[in-house]
Amino acid sequence: MKEQRPKRVAELIKREVSQILLSKIEDPRLKRFTITRVEVSSDIGQAKIFISFEEDDEKGERMKVLHKATGFVKAELARRIRIKFMPEITFVADNAFQKAFQVVALLNRMEKEDHRG
Repeated sequence: MKEQRPKRVAELIKREVSQILLSKIEDPRLKRFTITRVEVSSDIGQAKIFISFEEDDEKGERMKVLHKATGFVKAELARRIRIKFMPEITFVADNAFQKAFQVVALLNRMEKEDHRG
């Protein structure tokens, strides 16, 4: 039963942080994102929030904005979910989607070249 708690907290954090970023943060650089997953430590002390942006061009700048907003996001999260101890949250850039799109584009290009030749 205890192993399930970090998973439940992770899902709750994922849903609520998405809503916070969409509705409470006015910075347009933080729109058009996906929170791909949240990893919560077994003691619920740490939460890593993996985020991917649709456009990869300003990722470094977007991550700076997210890091600056971490305190606000944590405070807003504490108002929305009731748990004894709020975990420290960290935003992590998730490049998995970008890499997947690059692989698909490369395979498509190779297939087109193969049909020509």
